[in-house]
Amino acid sequence: MSPRAQAPVTALRARAYTIPTDRPEADGTYAWDSTTLVVVHAEAGGQTGLGYTYTHGSIAALIETALKEAVDGADAMDVPAAFAVMQRAVRNMGRQGLAATGISAVDTALWDLKAKLLDVPLCTLLGRARDDVPIYGSGGFTTYTIDELTEQLSGWVERDGCGCVKMKIGTHPDEDPTRVAKAKIAIGENATLFVDANGAYTVKQALAQASAFAAYNVGWFEEPVSSDDLAGLRRVRERAPDCMEIAAGEYGYETDYYRRMLNAGAVDVVQADVTRCGGISGFLAVAALADAHHIDLSGHCAPALHLHAACAAQRFRHLEWFHDHMRIEHRLFDGAPMPKDGRIAPDLSRPGHGLTFKEQDAAQFAA
Repeated sequence: MSPRAQAPVTALRARAYTIPTDRPEADGTYAWDSTTLVVVHAEAGGQTGLGYTYTHGSIAALIETALKEAVDGADAMDVPAAFAVMQRAVRNMGRQGLAATGISAVDTALWDLKAKLLDVPLCTLLGRARDDVPIYGSGGFTTYTIDELTEQLSGWVERDGCGCVKMKIGTHPDEDPTRVAKAKIAIGENATLFVDANGAYTVKQALAQASAFAAYNVGWFEEPVSSDDLAGLRRVRERAPDCMEIAAGEYGYETDYYRRMLNAGAVDVVQADVTRCGGISGFLAVAALADAHHIDLSGHCAPALHLHAACAAQRFRHLEWFHDHMRIEHRLFDGAPMPKDGRIAPDLSRPGHGLTFKEQDAAQFAA
């Protein structure tokens, strides 16, 4: 333990929870019936910071071994130093993927802890560039019937005031234009429809679909091809209708990934996920890269956890109000934000990110 630590980290613990979906869900390349949440608590100076990630339950063990050893005694007031130590600790097992999700959860817990030690909202600590952020409703899974799809999308518009909503496509490409047409009718002319293929198409398929979707003023085509295919993304971006932006980035685990994507000119809007890309530290690094490339940043999923960092990012478009995560966050976290006129705002009366985990409510889901 460093004798100069102002608030040495004295404890780090993690636990996994598996929460069933409310109905079967699928996108263009994957199907699931549950979501795993790994929750982290970090302690220092009589305060406890909270972080979490949506990942595999095995990451709880990594957090309580290698990452706990890395941050034990670290100064909770110096989160970047702890972030760097964690990066080195996973070098030989690989920084990307599962290890990155563990680091993301711990980093977020440490930022929450620091803000609580200073008794300020996290967005104040980070530097607030805006008071609230717009959200877009997201779900519309390919397993949904047309009635389920249209009811969900129109609900976000009519109930929550969302100006944009997103649906999944790609499982049955021949059916996608019809589903898109029905979705557009349901949300009306004043709302914008987004589509997300999760990398299900080839470049030529994506271009053909983009042409068909343009008739319904689809404004956002997410991962039309694999996000690993930067040349393919750029080709789709260059040939897509002018009304349609190409987005990707949710599977980024480190800043090098985003540097390559932005340098390739692959996207109109870059996405980053605070539960994957290195927590608050990683998310703000991506925000700086996006700003330098004059590209907007959008937060992927986990809206409650993104909120304070989204308020601090210099160039920011919106947060994804994702059905699965929004449902979990409102059920298991006190302080989860509620939408008003299509926007969410941090509660500035609460220190840190303002979230408290409901351990008793979550106990039934413990993995």
